Amino acid sequence: MSDQSTSQQPYAVQRTEDEWRAALSPAEYKVLRQAGTEPAFRGEYTDTKTQGVYSCRACGAELFRSDTKFESHCGWPSFYSPLAGDSVQYIEDRTFGMKRVEVRCATCGSHLGHVFEGEGYDTPTDQRYCINSISLRLQPDETSESGSAPA
Repeated sequence: MSDQSTSQQPYAVQRTEDEWRAALSPAEYKVLRQAGTEPAFRGEYTDTKTQGVYSCRACGAELFRSDTKFESHCGWPSFYSPLAGDSVQYIEDRTFGMKRVEVRCATCGSHLGHVFEGEGYDTPTDQRYCINSISLRLQPDETSESGSAPA
């Protein structure tokens, strides 16, 4: 993923940690600002099939479209591509004795999840953006019918 790395630069949306705490619930703050992980299979969007755009819950930046969401059975919403190449930021993550690639919102720097590749999923990119539901907010398409549209 080194070809997709972005340089550290100031984020368009910046707040103090006190401002983030005031704007987010404790659970949202733990994931978005402290790189936590929500429990598997419990997130609001894990099995959602509603068509629309997934935005950053912290700042509202558009991140993923539902047409790139797929069933990975990993316990978190999975996408094979972000909405635009510059909508997310990639950070090397060596926590817990693993080498992973963290995915952050490029607009505010909030933690979204991780991206994995080469896992054998039948997707156009062979990538799995494993994203915490609590990091996202879904804006359904106007034509979407209360979650009945295919993912």
